[in-house]
Parts: sequence; structure tokens; C-alpha cells
Amino acid sequence: MLLFCCAQIRRCTLFVTLDLGCNPTENHNLALTKANDMNKLKTLFFASCATGLCATSLDVYADQNVARTDTLQATVITEHVRHDSDDPAIWINPADAGKSLIIGTDKDKDGALYAFDLTGKIVKRVGGIQRPNNVDIAYGFELNGKKVDIAVTTERNANKIRIFSLPDLQPIDNGGIEVFVGEQDRDPMGIALYTRPSDQRIFAIVGRKTGPQDNYLWQYELKPSNGAVTGTVVRKFGRYSGKKEIEAIAVDNELGCVYYSDEQTGVRKYLADPDAKDNSELALFAQTGFSADHEGIAIYKTGDKTGYILVSNQGSQRFMVYPREGSAGNPHRYELLAEIPVSAMETDGADATQVSLGPQFPKGIFVAMSTDRTFHVYDWRSVEEKIRAASQQ
Repeated sequence: MLLFCCAQIRRCTLFVTLDLGCNPTENHNLALTKANDMNKLKTLFFASCATGLCATSLDVYADQNVARTDTLQATVITEHVRHDSDDPAIWINPADAGKSLIIGTDKDKDGALYAFDLTGKIVKRVGGIQRPNNVDIAYGFELNGKKVDIAVTTERNANKIRIFSLPDLQPIDNGGIEVFVGEQDRDPMGIALYTRPSDQRIFAIVGRKTGPQDNYLWQYELKPSNGAVTGTVVRKFGRYSGKKEIEAIAVDNELGCVYYSDEQTGVRKYLADPDAKDNSELALFAQTGFSADHEGIAIYKTGDKTGYILVSNQGSQRFMVYPREGSAGNPHRYELLAEIPVSAMETDGADATQVSLGPQFPKGIFVAMSTDRTFHVYDWRSVEEKIRAASQQ
């Protein structure tokens, strides 16, 4: 007997939950059902009923890598958020790195910021944020005569960015800073924070759901004012292909560069410092090998100028790895080093750190969002093994 059936289309993927009132110990997972395969799904569903294939809470979801032996499995998977996990950022605890946190967004009109410990447990939830999209972290913001670490998220439905102190996740923005004021296209999505090494001033680089072909991104300097954080537009820059949207943004403070995913086109690179007065595009890479959207960007540093740039190949559930320092002596040329299938499903946001986070993560972690409302945490050593193996092929 069919008791409940629910279908939800998300990111061109069909998710179905069925309760057929059958033996609750018999669970069957049906993987990789795309939205345009509705007829196949119907056929499979009725055939399953006819043959007695039934389960309590039968989940149909796109887990392309479930049968792959080379899939990189998460070391830790966080507890579930309520609605729609989207983007993580790693906060390093300066007193004890083993007590660092993963800050993650729950993208919904009833959205929230979550703080997870390194075991994946939820330690705090801050609700009342209208569709928080992406989040990033900066250290040492001067406020009320003290230095505080901050998490900044886009509040898409309110056309604002929101700023919270860390690790307590207390709002310090008087309700938020409006962005893209005066524009028809607002809807902030992506965000990355740039801390300028020369003077430690902090800037927020914000993207949106859609916008013009030029000046798609706006850059705001964050400043203290009357005990709260304010933002002032200091720059508009960035090309946009017009194909889909720009969500993932990442900044390399030491190299002074900002990267962003122009979905279905590639990754674009610009200088991050607004005072450079240079809005020329330095590179457009990762243009081939992607099956669907270019999404989350994570930067892992192995030296002052060396390391890896990891880009989510969302449709293939893989991460494409490029050299942080560039290729063949050219800092603006990026050749593919590795292609890593991961357990996280259809990743949007990602982050990485090279800082040792204790005995379990001596070389840091890589974190990727997964569409099952979680974030997957990977011991960097396992990522490194995949990159090394690819280089030997």
C-alpha cells in the first residue's frame, strides 16, 4: 500500500521519498535519477510495486559515485541542516586548532548559519536569515578597540550581507548591509573576503544571481562604525558570460587574487586589491572537462605561492585540481592536475585549510557541501594521495 510519495526537483535532479508500508528492514536505494528521466522513474516505481520492491523512506537521489571504487570518501559527515546546505567556511581556533569550526549555510527563506565542530556535530545555529547563500571568514577585524574574527554571509532575499562575530556567531551589523543598491539585478549569492596583507583592511567581494556582462561583482570595504560593521562600495568589476550565474568566489590573500566560477564557462581570475586600479582579467581557465556547472572553489596552500585550486565539477560529482602557482612558469596558466570523484553529492560550496587541526587532521581538511543537507569533511592526506596518484599516471 502506498502511504506517501513526494517528488522535488533540485539542480536538475529528482529526489523522491516513498513509504510503501512494507518491511522496514528492507531499504533499497535507487541512484542517479535525473529530472528528464521521469518516465523511467515512473516505470521503475510501478515495476517495484508490482514485484514487491518496497522500503520505508526509500530515497532516490543522484549519487553517481556510489559504485565507484576510486571515490574519495569523507572522513566526517556533519549532522543535517534543516533545509538546504550550500556553502562551508573553516574557522581556525587560534587557541586550539583542534577546536576549530566549520561554518555552513542553510539556504532557505527560513535559513540559518550553522557551526559544526570537527566531529560534524552542530554546536550552534543562528536562524532568522532569509536565504543565506555563501559564507566566508576573515580574522582580526578591528571593532570597539578589539580584534574579532568574522563570518560574512549573503542574505539573498533581503539583498544584504550579514556579519557575525566568531566563534559565538553574534550579529555585529545592525541588521545587515544592503548590496547592489540602485541595481535592477540584486539577489546576492557568492561572497569572498579579502584581507589586504599591507594594512589588514578587509573587503567583501559579492556576486549575484544575474547581472551585466561587466561589473558583475561589487567590492565593499568593511569598516567599524558606532560599534557595528558597515560597508562601502570601492570597486565594481568582473566579466560574466550570461550563460547561467556566478556563485562561487574565492580569494587568495597572499597572492592577491580573486577567482570566481562563471557557471558553464570557466573560472575567472582578477586582482583582489581595489587600490591596484586594475580590472583586467588575468585568466580564464577550467573551460573543459566539466559536465555541468562550475561551482565551489577551495584553495589549499603548500607554500607562500604553491598549492592547489580545487573546483567543483558539479554534474560529475568530482573536483578538478589545478596548480595554485600556475603552470609552466606562467602564474596565469592553469593545467589540470587531477580529477577526483568525491562522496559529496552535487557540490556547490567548498573550502580547505592547510593548518594542522590535531592528530586526526595533521595536514588540514577539505570540506564540500552535499545535497543531502550535510557537509563532507575530508582528511587532506587522502586528497593529497589522489593528486599524487594522478601525477604518476
